[in-house]
Amino acid sequence: MKVLGIETSCDETGVAVYDTARPGADGLLAHAVYSQVALHAEYGGVVPELASRDHVRKLLPLVRQTLAEAGLATADLDGVAYTAGPGLVGALLVGAGVARALAWGLDLPAVAVHHMEGHLLAPLLEDPDLEPPFVALLVSGGHTQLVAVEALGAYRLLGETLDDAAGEAFDKTAKLMGLPYPGGPQLAQLAEQGTPGVYRFARPMTDRPGLDFSFSGLKTQVLLAWQGSDQSAQTRADIARGFEDAVVETLAIKCERALDAAGCDTLVVAGGVGANKRLRARLQAMAESRGGQVRFPRPALCTDNGAMIAFAGALRLEAGQRADAAVRVTPRWDMASLPAM
Repeated sequence: MKVLGIETSCDETGVAVYDTARPGADGLLAHAVYSQVALHAEYGGVVPELASRDHVRKLLPLVRQTLAEAGLATADLDGVAYTAGPGLVGALLVGAGVARALAWGLDLPAVAVHHMEGHLLAPLLEDPDLEPPFVALLVSGGHTQLVAVEALGAYRLLGETLDDAAGEAFDKTAKLMGLPYPGGPQLAQLAEQGTPGVYRFARPMTDRPGLDFSFSGLKTQVLLAWQGSDQSAQTRADIARGFEDAVVETLAIKCERALDAAGCDTLVVAGGVGANKRLRARLQAMAESRGGQVRFPRPALCTDNGAMIAFAGALRLEAGQRADAAVRVTPRWDMASLPAM
C-alpha cells in the first residue's frame, strides 16, 4: 500500500508517502515538514488559532509537493492516514478534514492515527527487524511517558509526568533565562559550552520507587540559581549544562527501572527530546552496561512529522482497520485504548 500521512497536531505541518512494498527506510518515498516557529516566535509560544490557520494555508500545497517528490499522482495512493489526537483541537481538525476529504474523493480507506503511537513506531520505520516486547520512552512536547510495548497496538503505561514534561521543562527553563523561543533546542546548544558540575541540580523523584516524572521543581531550582548568579554568558551556559545533565540523568535512571519492571533489555526512544545528543549517549551507555540495546529514529523523525503518521497508518490499514467518514479528532486520547494490530 502507498499511504499518504498527514500530521497537524500542533505547530508543524507534516506530509509523507510510505510504501509498504519496500522494507524499512526505502518505503519512505517522500516527506516534508513545514515549521511554524517563525510565526509563533513573536508570542513566545504556540498560539492555537494561528497554528490552525497556518495549517489551512500550508497543508494542500505540501501534499502536492510531497506527491510530486514521490513521483506519484493522487490516483496512485492506496490509503490516507492522519493524526486525530492528542493535540490542539483546531489544528487536528484541519488535518483530519483534508484527509477525510481526500479519502472520500478518491474512494480510499482512511485511518485515524494516535500522535504518540506515531512517535513510538518511528524507530521501526528504519529498523523493521525491531520487534516487541520493548520499553518505549516517549519525550515529545507535553508528553513524557514510559510505555511497555507488548505487541504492536498493545501498550501499557508504566509511568508519566505529573506536571511539566521534559520538553516543556527545556522550553520554560530557557525562557526563564532569557533565551528566545523555541528555547529548548537553544538551551541544549548552550549546554555544550557549559562546564559540567559547576551547577548540580536534583534528579527529581529518583530517590523513591516508581516510574513517574516531575520536572516543575527542577525548573524552579534553575530559576533561583539564575536569579542568584552574575548572569554572565558563561554562567548561563554552566546552568544550562547543569539542567540538561539533571534531565538526562533522571530519564536514564527511570528508563533502567522501567526495563527492570518490564523484564526486557530493549529500549526505544522517540519524540523531540529524543534528538538530544547527551540523552542519546547516556541511554546508549546504560543499555550497553546491561547487555541490552537502545534504538532511536534519526533526528529528523524525532520531531513531529508526516512520515511517522504514514508508517503507523500503513500498519493499521494493513491490519484491516478503517475510520468511518466522519471528521473526528480526540485532543485527549489514552494510547492504552487503541486496538491491537
